[in-house]
Amino acid sequence: MENIKTIHIGSFIQKRVSESNIRITRICNFFDCGEKEINQMYMSPALNSDYLLKWCKLLDYDFFRLYSQHLILYSPPAPFKHPYVSKVKKSALPQFRKSIYTKEIIYFILKLIETNKKTKSQIIDDYKIPKTTLYKWIAKYKNSEDS
Repeated sequence: MENIKTIHIGSFIQKRVSESNIRITRICNFFDCGEKEINQMYMSPALNSDYLLKWCKLLDYDFFRLYSQHLILYSPPAPFKHPYVSKVKKSALPQFRKSIYTKEIIYFILKLIETNKKTKSQIIDDYKIPKTTLYKWIAKYKNSEDS
């Protein structure tokens, strides 16, 4: 997994295009634009969400996941909520759990430990991953490597 601390979406799209071996003519037809505009998208660090959704469909890859994984790893911790005070504002927007970890995230975290780039304590503090969750990952994926 690449470092997703900074996301240059155009370069991720360009990599996926090269992996997929999709011809530029097909891409231009799909977007109803010229090769120059496609190349500009490759150079762009950010894209309109409509364009990004089209890229997701064309390349069969969820580019939005790069942003959600970034949020999981790099967003600030939630503010402390007093257990006896329940002034929780309800939102009309869909609610998602923050702590949904993909295999890529799990492998990224475990590799940090394995290569001694971070200690278990640093992982727990930096990424707000519960201690029990981290130890379950270590046990589960260590056992799967031994098999």
